[in-house]
Amino acid sequence: MAATSSSFGAQAQLPEPVMVQIPEGWFAMGCDRGRDDEKPVHRVWIDAFELAAFQLTNAEYNCFLAATNALPPPFWSDPNFNDPKMPVVAVSWNQAARYCEWLSAMTGKTYRLPTEAEWERAARGGAEGLLYPWGDASPEMVPDYAKRWKRGPEPVGLYPPNVHGLYNLGDNVHEWCADWYDDGYYGRSEERNPQGPKSGIRRASRGGSWRHHIKVTRTAARSSIPPEFQYADYGFRIARSLAP
Repeated sequence: MAATSSSFGAQAQLPEPVMVQIPEGWFAMGCDRGRDDEKPVHRVWIDAFELAAFQLTNAEYNCFLAATNALPPPFWSDPNFNDPKMPVVAVSWNQAARYCEWLSAMTGKTYRLPTEAEWERAARGGAEGLLYPWGDASPEMVPDYAKRWKRGPEPVGLYPPNVHGLYNLGDNVHEWCADWYDDGYYGRSEERNPQGPKSGIRRASRGGSWRHHIKVTRTAARSSIPPEFQYADYGFRIARSLAP
C-alpha cells in the first residue's frame, strides 16, 4: 500500500499556482566567462510563456500525493525539509513531470517544466550579459547570505523577486528543466524556442543549491543528473505555454 502524506493532511485543497507572464523576445543565452557547456553565447528567441513565481512547495506537492496516493519523496518527514512553505525536494524529473501532468488534468490548463532557454530568459529579466539575476556582484552580497541555507532550503519567497516577480531564482534548490542535457548543445541549438537534444541520459537543471559551498548560482550555469535521481537539493518550478 502506498504511503500517505501525513505531515500535511490528506484533505489538502488544490492550490492555484501563482504564474508570471514572461514576454516574448530575443536574448543572449550562455556566458563567455563560464564553463565550456555555457558557450558559445548565442541569440535565442523565446515566445511569451508563464513561469511560476515560486518553486513548488511541499504544501502544493502534498495535494498531488493526497489525490494520487503516490509515495512521498525522501526527506518528506525530515524537519530540515518538511515546512509546508519550503520547496519540495528529492523529487525526480519523472515525478516532476507526473506532477505537471496531474495538475494539467485537474485544472484543464497545460502545465509543464520550463526549458533551459525559458528559465534563463526569465532569470535574466531582460538584462544582457550579467552574471547573476541581480547583476555582477558576488553571491556574498545577497541579503543575509551568511545566515541562510544552513541545513536545508528556506521557505520560498522570503526575499524580493527579480524584475519579473520571480522568487528564489538562482538559489534554494536546483530546478528541473524539460530538456535532456548535452554539454555541446549550444553549438547547434535552434534559434527559436530551443527544446534541447532529442535524447540523452541526464536531464538539465538550473539554479543554485542550499547544499553547495557557493549557495547562489550564475544565471547561465547549467547542471544535470539522471532523471530518476532524487537529491535533497533538487526541486522544480512549473511553466505554462500561452494559447496562440
